[in-house]
Amino acid sequence: MLSRVVIVVSALVAVALAGHQLFPAMGGFTPIWESMLPWVGLTVPVLLLGAALSRSKGATVAALVPGLVWALMFGSTMLQSPPGGASDLKVATVNVGVTNSASGEAMRKIAEGLDLVAAQELTPGGPAAKQLDRMFPHKYPVGTVGLWSRYPLSKQQKLDVGMGWPRALRAVADTPKGKVTVYVMHLASARPGHTAFRDKSLAHARSLVDKDSSKRILLMGDLNTATTDRGMSGLTPPLRDAQREAGDGFGFTWPSSFPITRPDHILYKGMTATKAGVAPAVGSDHRAALASLRLS
Repeated sequence: MLSRVVIVVSALVAVALAGHQLFPAMGGFTPIWESMLPWVGLTVPVLLLGAALSRSKGATVAALVPGLVWALMFGSTMLQSPPGGASDLKVATVNVGVTNSASGEAMRKIAEGLDLVAAQELTPGGPAAKQLDRMFPHKYPVGTVGLWSRYPLSKQQKLDVGMGWPRALRAVADTPKGKVTVYVMHLASARPGHTAFRDKSLAHARSLVDKDSSKRILLMGDLNTATTDRGMSGLTPPLRDAQREAGDGFGFTWPSSFPITRPDHILYKGMTATKAGVAPAVGSDHRAALASLRLS
């Protein structure tokens, strides 16, 4: 009986991993499941233990199948190392937490040495904004999101990503190596059974990117969409994911105490990511996402 259970469960896990995008959204439950896909690999040791206890070669082989599928899907993410090399732009994005009284300290530590910082869940005039004002000569805040820059900003524009109010922005940063069009976004939340609003805001984000003819585009923010969520296929491509291209591991950012998924992203085109990672953000329930980019 145990060997049969192991075989059946192994088959179900393998199919759920390999064919997750074939399943219907089921009112938003499937995208949430997709957000947890990297953790499904933890079932493999349990299945192998069950196979060992059953003393069944067939169960052992079956238990290895989802492990192989997981390795094909995520093995390169675990084994890759940052390409490194020279970089022209160092950036970060962080959801500072609207009730975070330590957000100023968080930004002081995160933003040191960076060229661009995107922030979400800002309190206008709050600790995070004041700290960033001291560190950067140029800024463009829009409600609860904002962009701070070491370089001059132009063509600033408030954006509504389908939420009925501006919770995104666009600006052009004039760097020594050329202009970079920067988007900062905080998309709608996604919860089990409730992803329609998030999906709508994702579609608006993709529409903005598609209409933008800029040579270089940088999109940063809390997109409330995990790297493995089917919704990300609407943005990557045409954009590339800095963590996927130049990160070390999955780069989970939420929740900060024990991150299990990555809703915070740095996406780009017309540049090359040389390094990416995460950093603690004092008092926030998110960690910061960071990346270094080469413009040439």
